[in-house]
Amino acid sequence: MNPRMLSRMQALCSRREYCSQDIRRKLTAGKTPCTPEEADALIRALKKDRYLDDARYAGAFARDKASLTGWGLSRIRYALAAKGISEEDIRQALETVDAGRSSDRLRRLLQTRMKALASDPDRRRKLLRFALSRGYSYDEVSEILQELTQENQD
Repeated sequence: MNPRMLSRMQALCSRREYCSQDIRRKLTAGKTPCTPEEADALIRALKKDRYLDDARYAGAFARDKASLTGWGLSRIRYALAAKGISEEDIRQALETVDAGRSSDRLRRLLQTRMKALASDPDRRRKLLRFALSRGYSYDEVSEILQELTQENQD
């Protein structure tokens, strides 16, 4: 194992969270790529020293995407699965997302979007598509749209 590369990856992982797949990609690409066997050994060393932890990464990713970018649980689940995170780690990460804050975020997003589409006859369909593309469930979106529509009629 290349100690210089290990030191470089430790410094990288100490600045922010990475998942195993991100580190593997960094190790096997670039000017001096590692072999897959060297990359595996480096990843094992990083995990052993707790520089790299997919469960910790998944939790941070889920909380950030839910609170900062307004993603729903479905979109977060797919993004984590695409990064090679295990189903158990994904499930635990999604449990850390505050459902109340997520619902409030969706409500604010839909209220803002509803004002922009005030005169559009396809407003409901567009709002549904918008929220579903953000990863929220149909039932959750439909319920909030129903409430917002009633509020606007009052």
